[in-house]
Amino acid sequence: MIFVTLEHILTHISFSIILIVIMIYLMNFLVYEIEGLRNSSEKGMIATFLSITGFLVIRWISSGHFPLSNLYESLIFLSWSFSIIHMILYLGNPKNYLSAITAPSVIFTQGFATSGLLTEMHQPAILVPALKSQWLMMHVSMMLLSYAALLCGSLLSVALIVITFQKKIFLSLKKKRKSFFFGEMEYLSEKGSVFQNTYSLSFQNFYKYQLIQHLDYWSYRVINLGFTFLTIGILSGAIWANEAWGSYWNWDPKETWAFITWTIFAIYLHTRTNPKLKDKGTNSAFVASIGFILIWICYFGINLLGIGFHSYGSFQLISN
Repeated sequence: MIFVTLEHILTHISFSIILIVIMIYLMNFLVYEIEGLRNSSEKGMIATFLSITGFLVIRWISSGHFPLSNLYESLIFLSWSFSIIHMILYLGNPKNYLSAITAPSVIFTQGFATSGLLTEMHQPAILVPALKSQWLMMHVSMMLLSYAALLCGSLLSVALIVITFQKKIFLSLKKKRKSFFFGEMEYLSEKGSVFQNTYSLSFQNFYKYQLIQHLDYWSYRVINLGFTFLTIGILSGAIWANEAWGSYWNWDPKETWAFITWTIFAIYLHTRTNPKLKDKGTNSAFVASIGFILIWICYFGINLLGIGFHSYGSFQLISN
């Protein structure tokens, strides 16, 4: 009973803290940046990470196995993974807005896990025979860490696409307005104000250029990390499948979509690192945005169907 109470307290503490953190991020981003509030938000993320870690440790002790036996536990672990990615991005560059993407990811998964939809899964359950293996922690943890990294990296790529096309549309409209409203004489008579506007626009374009480069830099590195985790997860899953079912690969729906996801992100890495391709940052970002959808299909969509060898991975038991 005491373990259940502690789990309940820690989940609500982490959810409350991350909600406050997001409000601080929105205030800094949309209204006015206050350095003290920014530092407080990062401390809040650390507190969230520690709360979720405490929950996982208590759950492990109370259940007697690593807490990845159902959808509820896997979502909490995914939220924990998002918080790790957040801290990696923050340590890489403390003065950035990338945390505005990772922090909502934590509250989304945390909120869904603690919602009334998964109330029956809040109690620790006995593992089914298929999950009683030393490969459980290795395979499922690697897959969930890869999902967290790939989702964050894909969201950074989506942000890159939005800002890039916003910039292109703005420049296109600016050229049309200039050709329509300004004649040569008007331009000469107003060159002072035009120079000021040009300087202001050049500064904005330079800032957007830096932001695009920043997003491209971190999306590539986070996706690269996630791709490594995904590869390890698939390989460890194949070994586990051979022990459990006598075959390394069975083209199960879960396995098939994991392979499709792996292929898409392999294409992303090839596109991103190919020196012969023009505008490779934007092109690879489009590939990553497709990968974002595929991850949710692989992680959540297949589990809704409850078919194949991973049928125990539906809402009843586990989601890896």
